[in-house]
Amino acid sequence: MHSCLWRCIIVAVSLVILRFYFQENKEHVDYGTKLKEKKEILQQTVREQINSEVSNHLEVFRELQKNSPLLQHANYELLAGALPKEKKLLTVGISSVQRPQGSYLLDTLQSLFQASSEAELETMVVLVHLSDPDPEWLGQAVANISDLFEPHIEARELLVIHGLLDGSPLRNVNQSSPCEELDFRQKVDYALLMNFASNLSDYFLLMDDNVQCTLYFVSSIYWALSAWKEYPWVIVEFSNLRFSGKVFHSGDLSRLASFFLLFHEHTSAHLLLSRFHLLLAQNSPIHLSPSMFYHMGNYSELEATCFPVEKDKVFGEPDNPTAIVLTDMVSMLNIIPLYAYVLNEESYTTLDPIEGNHLTVILDRPQKILRIVVLTGTEENGMYHLQKGRVLLGYDIMEQPKHCVRYSLLGPLVGGNLDQRVFYDEDSMEKLSCIRLEVSASQEHWLVIRQIKVWTDPEDEES
Repeated sequence: MHSCLWRCIIVAVSLVILRFYFQENKEHVDYGTKLKEKKEILQQTVREQINSEVSNHLEVFRELQKNSPLLQHANYELLAGALPKEKKLLTVGISSVQRPQGSYLLDTLQSLFQASSEAELETMVVLVHLSDPDPEWLGQAVANISDLFEPHIEARELLVIHGLLDGSPLRNVNQSSPCEELDFRQKVDYALLMNFASNLSDYFLLMDDNVQCTLYFVSSIYWALSAWKEYPWVIVEFSNLRFSGKVFHSGDLSRLASFFLLFHEHTSAHLLLSRFHLLLAQNSPIHLSPSMFYHMGNYSELEATCFPVEKDKVFGEPDNPTAIVLTDMVSMLNIIPLYAYVLNEESYTTLDPIEGNHLTVILDRPQKILRIVVLTGTEENGMYHLQKGRVLLGYDIMEQPKHCVRYSLLGPLVGGNLDQRVFYDEDSMEKLSCIRLEVSASQEHWLVIRQIKVWTDPEDEES
C-alpha cells in the first residue's frame, strides 16, 4: 500500500513539476512544436522518473526548491515582535489554532523559555503562527502573549505572525469529512509557517502548541546535529510525538511547504511528513532518545478521533541476544571485548584507538533489533569516552572468517554515547547480524567502552 502511494507521489510530483516548467517557460517555448510532441515529452519524462525512482527522486524533488506557485498567494501579518537582525542557529516553529477545550500555547511558550539558558536564547528565535482567522481570538491571543512574554518580544526572540493563502484556489477546496477538513487545515498551516521561517535560521524545529520541553533542549539538539554534520540527513527526530520534535534544515522548508500543498487532498500531513525524508534520499528515520518533548493537556474530541495518540514505545530492560564480540583494538591485561556486551558492570578498555578501529558484535543468528544503546567513558564523569565514533548495522553473515558483508550507518556517537531506534521497511524481511562500533578519528588516551545494550523484537522468533 505504502509503496503504491510512494509511486503515486513520485508520478504526481513529476507531473506537477513539468506542468510548472511549461507554464513558467512558455515565453521560450517554440510555438511551432505540436501539442502531441509536448505530450510525448511529458509522458517520456514521467516514465523515466518512475523507472529510476530510487536513484533519481532527489533530482526530481530539487525542482521544488522554489516555492510552490500556491505559496505566491501567501500573505502575512506581523502581530508581535520583529525579525531577528541576524540569521539564527534554530527557529522553533509553532502553529496554533483556536481549540474548543482551551489553548495550551502560553504553557508551551513558558516551558520553552524556562528550559532555555540565556546563551541558548541568543541562538534561536521562536516563531508562532496564529492560524485561526477569528479576529477576536487573534486579538486576545496576541494580547496574552505580549503581556506574558514582553521581554522576549523586545529581545527579538519571539515573533508572532498570522498567515493566509488569499486568492489561492485551495481556499475553495471542499473536504468531505471533519477529519479531512482538520487535516487540510493542518497542512496549510504548516506550509505557511515553514514558508515564513525558511530564511530565519540554519535549522528549524517543528512544535505543536501543547508541548512541554526538557531542560536545555537547544544545546542537546546542537550537539546532536554537530555529530551528524558529516552525514547526510533530512529529518532528525527528538521525540515520539507525531509532529513535535522534528528538526529540518531550513533550506528544505520551502520544499516541504510545497509538498504539503501539492498533496493537500486525501493524504494526511503525518503520512506526507513520514515520507518526505525518502524524497531527499534519507532512507530510514533518524530517531534519537531520550525524548525531549512531551504532550501536555487534552486533545479535542475531533483531534482524538482523527489523529489517535501514538503511545510511547516501552522497551523495558535490554535483552542482548547471544553473540560473539571481535575487535582489532589492543586489549589491556586480561580484558576481553565481550565485556562491553555482557549486561553487567564490566567494561572493555583499550589505549590510543586509531581511526578505523572497531568493536563488532556478531549475533548467533539474524535478529530484528528495535533499539541500540552504546555507552563509552566512565560512568562517574564520562572520562575516556570515544570522542568521535559511529555505529554501523551489518547484514549478510559470512562464516569463514565470520563477518558481515555489508553495513549501513545507524548514527554517530553524541558526546561518546548513542541511543537510537532501528527502523525497517514495512515489507522487509531483512534482519541484523552485526553491530559495529567504529572509531572515526584517532585519539591519544584510554578508551572505555562501558556498555552496548540491545533490544530485540519479542515477536521475532526463530523459525
